[in-house]
Amino acid sequence: MPRAKISVSDKPPRRAAGSHKVAAIVLAAGQSRRMGSVNKLLADIGGKPMTAHVVDAAVASGASPVIIVTGHEPGLLEEALADRDVRFIHNPDFADGLSTSLRAGLSLLDPEYDGAVVCLGDMPSVSANHINRLIDAFDPAAGHAIIVPTFKGKRGNPVLWHRRFFAAMSDVSGDVGARHLIGDNEDCLLEIAMDDDAILADLDTPAALAAHRAARKE
Repeated sequence: MPRAKISVSDKPPRRAAGSHKVAAIVLAAGQSRRMGSVNKLLADIGGKPMTAHVVDAAVASGASPVIIVTGHEPGLLEEALADRDVRFIHNPDFADGLSTSLRAGLSLLDPEYDGAVVCLGDMPSVSANHINRLIDAFDPAAGHAIIVPTFKGKRGNPVLWHRRFFAAMSDVSGDVGARHLIGDNEDCLLEIAMDDDAILADLDTPAALAAHRAARKE
């Protein structure tokens, strides 16, 4: 199996807010099959690519470093996200599903990191405030080791994971994330109710993208 290629910025990572070191992993490797011939992650929203909104929110949050996992059209993604204080890792196995990108992102984290907030590259309405609320609630010693945002009782993304789950997350296979681990570890779960539905809004079809642009009056 080919090894993932890593590109790291020269800037040192910022420390996360509070006493825990939390990284952000932005999954941006998909082929956008449901979007047709368009790479949705590069679709223009408000003057910048969709994924740039997610990345900028992560960079502005208390998470550090911000790791971007690329796969499909990696050069275009890196170009679109140039000059940001981030790290890139290319997942050569991206066609095998989301789990391979999650594994690639986690592989960059040293033992010093307490947790990671996993963000999806097609959720441009997620803000730094959403991410920071997860980080602020993260307290493994108190049993809050998985932090999940909700809106009107429905769970969404991103999700913050304590490092104790990294090995299990890396063992997941196929085109799935680590959602089943939430159900298996409800005793470690803390849900954080959000004030809006940004944590539910992933744009994976032309209709969803058009509706998002219409809501922004673009």
